[in-house]
Amino acid sequence: MFKYLSQIWNSKDLRKKILFTVGIIVIYRLIAHITVPGANTESLKAFASRNELLQMFSLLTGGSTENFSIVLMGISPYINASIIIQLLTVVIPKLESISKEGEMGRRRLNSYTRWLTLPLAFLQSYGMIVLLNSQTQIPIIENINNPATILPIMLTISAGTILLVWMGEQITENGIGNGISLLIFTGIISSIPQMVGQNLFLAQGDESKIIPFIVVTLLTIILTTIVILVTEAARLIPITYAGRGIRAKSDQASLPIRINQAGMIPIIFAVALVSFPGIIGQFLVNASSPWLRTFGASLTTLFQPSTILYLIVYFLLVVAFTFFYVSITFNPEQVAENIQKRGGYIPGIRPGVQTADYLRLTSGRLTFFGATFLGLIAVLPILIQYLFKSTSIGTVSLLISGAGIIIIVGVVLDLIRQTNAQLQMHDYGKFY
Repeated sequence: MFKYLSQIWNSKDLRKKILFTVGIIVIYRLIAHITVPGANTESLKAFASRNELLQMFSLLTGGSTENFSIVLMGISPYINASIIIQLLTVVIPKLESISKEGEMGRRRLNSYTRWLTLPLAFLQSYGMIVLLNSQTQIPIIENINNPATILPIMLTISAGTILLVWMGEQITENGIGNGISLLIFTGIISSIPQMVGQNLFLAQGDESKIIPFIVVTLLTIILTTIVILVTEAARLIPITYAGRGIRAKSDQASLPIRINQAGMIPIIFAVALVSFPGIIGQFLVNASSPWLRTFGASLTTLFQPSTILYLIVYFLLVVAFTFFYVSITFNPEQVAENIQKRGGYIPGIRPGVQTADYLRLTSGRLTFFGATFLGLIAVLPILIQYLFKSTSIGTVSLLISGAGIIIIVGVVLDLIRQTNAQLQMHDYGKFY
């Protein structure tokens, strides 16, 4: 371990990238604790401690929501914009052709996503401010109906989201790892010490909390181990490349197809969408129309994280987004064409159409298993907590949600892969 860290430190380029990434993360955590001027955070924290939907949404904001920070919404508007753009690539032929242009197409789509983030952030900021202000007994922001009061706050919060998106892109370009995912990862990690301290305090005052705390801790460790194993698991498709010349031997290679090809992206998208009906419901509860109030109360009741409907929708969203993301990122026809151009073939499978069909079938089966696994991991901790509540065992707060475990594992493994790749480049550079 010490030798590995020493190699990282001795690589000048890698050291700069890591220090740059750490610097951006430190700035992000400092910004997350800057409260909007004039906000009553004590009233918000009291409300957040008993609201499960707000706690779920805080997963994407790193606690910024509970602090009523200038980055109140985190990067959730950017995530929503990404979902919209990716859905439009399937519907609009022009966007679909752009998505097939490689790196240049990816940059254009990212540009569209950034432009869409700004109006979404502005609209979402208004809804979030009004929602939070209406749910607390003591208003978080006084005189909220005055445009001179709410507009500066909306602009500040929207600018905070754009700042976080820019910081994430700076990490991606000049640091190490995927910047947006890394910011979400940082927000999740930052909440773990608080959850551990809270659970230990409860266990110290009430011995009935000790058993569920131990069970939750062991469950977190077991689930993390399982997620790592499945994330790294892949099926190796054998490929034979014909040798050149009369007596040339064929070369053997393999094409790895991962079980979890989509990584943590479906979880991030699903968390953003599954909390949306409940938030809308809480917003409609205070409407002037009786039927809107009734509809809002129904949404709020049905989409609490502990309800069956919430878990089913959450599970199905994870599965659907997994299949959708894999369908965009993995193109069997293109892979089969590349194999054929290089003189390769899968033993027992004809090159061309049959190879593409074989890869599509194999990828579909693996994706089905991977999507089901992601969905189960996402809802299992919630089911365990519900089981504790329905029995006399007692209950404690989860250290990390199922979504949090998948995101943490995905980001850490990606960081390790990128770090090892940078180290190999550094070692190769010594010979030139």
